[in-house]
Amino acid sequence: MRQILDLHIHSKYSRACSSALTLPNIAAACRIKGIDIIATGDFTYPLWFKNIEDELEEIGKSGLYKLRNNTPRLAGLGTPLERGLKNHPAFANAPESSVKFILSTEVALIYKDGGPHARRIHLVIMAPNIEAARKLNNYLDKKFNIRSDGRPILGMSAPDLVKICLSIHPQFLIYPAHIWTPWFSVFGSKSGFDKMEECFREQTENIYAYETGLSSDPEMNWRLSALDNLTLLSNSDAHSLANLGRECNAFDLNDFSYQEIYDTIKNKDLRKIIQTIEFYPEEGMYHFDGHAAHNISFTPAETKKYKGICPVCKKPLTIGVLNRVEELADRPSASLRTGPPKNSYPYIKLVELDKIIAEALGVKSRGSPKVKSEYDRMIKQLGPELPILMDLPLEKIAAKSLPLVAEGIKRVREGKLKIKPGFDGQYGEIKIFTAAEKSQGKTQKPLF
Repeated sequence: MRQILDLHIHSKYSRACSSALTLPNIAAACRIKGIDIIATGDFTYPLWFKNIEDELEEIGKSGLYKLRNNTPRLAGLGTPLERGLKNHPAFANAPESSVKFILSTEVALIYKDGGPHARRIHLVIMAPNIEAARKLNNYLDKKFNIRSDGRPILGMSAPDLVKICLSIHPQFLIYPAHIWTPWFSVFGSKSGFDKMEECFREQTENIYAYETGLSSDPEMNWRLSALDNLTLLSNSDAHSLANLGRECNAFDLNDFSYQEIYDTIKNKDLRKIIQTIEFYPEEGMYHFDGHAAHNISFTPAETKKYKGICPVCKKPLTIGVLNRVEELADRPSASLRTGPPKNSYPYIKLVELDKIIAEALGVKSRGSPKVKSEYDRMIKQLGPELPILMDLPLEKIAAKSLPLVAEGIKRVREGKLKIKPGFDGQYGEIKIFTAAEKSQGKTQKPLF
């Protein structure tokens, strides 16, 4: 059975994250989004781990969890999308037990490992059960400060962390988060490495996967042959309910257990990995090079022309994902025209439904009441968001939505977008329609 998995998110206890990121709210949002298996996020944070223990219960002995029946529901909701969760019409066909949690967290490692600068690496850790997570937390709590943030900063090396996790339980799964991001990733231009082996050393054999991040897609990652045998994962790294599932994975699962998910990822089981669901990488906040302070955004060629220096302030540019891929790639992009690597699998690129609606309505904020009203109406009549974006026939969508929204979904599926790429921490800007098309859409005439 197809299951949609988002394996990396955060809780309300992480910096710059929504206070609405509670376990009940996350489960509710997943039912609207169409996410079947969701990360808990932040299990190393003591207060959040207590929430996990108090509010979740294991589904049999599967290593997956669901909300307890007595868990208080839906508190602290803020944005229009969040306020709309309570009594949402999508719930009628998606009971709370349909959403399964998997224990997952992200940690930041800052340490010296060759060269004059500190390494700054973000890793995702998935735990096979609560007891294993508790043992890891107890170890980390004695050595480091894990109580200041949901994503703790640990002064230890990547191979040491892998070794400790596997000594606690052999089926911890550890892999690099947002692998190309400049500031905090394995291949990041500011503090990363050029090879997996340089980062993980003797523990490289225990790394089975990596996360693309919002600013790269699978085709970009296929350019580095060293990644071919690893499982490519895409996750939302969500800091709010609205961003859950903006990137995720589709697996064909049978027994719905941590063991099955672990085996699928470890073995890169192409029988069970259906596809990944991606951001358009240009929309990611580090796709191009640049300097946000002076609104400088460069392609790799332009960066080379300016020798990596901001022409305004003469400080170094932040080298983005596209440039870093170009630097490390051993396959030219043109070679991909003959097809992807042998053991790869499909992917699709999406734009979230509320963004499409906002674009169609000419509204700047995806959280506006107008957007929420149309979003809720579509969910009520058509079901959860991800199946709308991926699966439903366009004719069925057109019959239950504004014509311009249906056309927007069509264009997203076809990749017919105009995107101003993101750079130096600034998200890219997506344009689906011209001003004339928006005017035509207001007449309610079908566009296809």
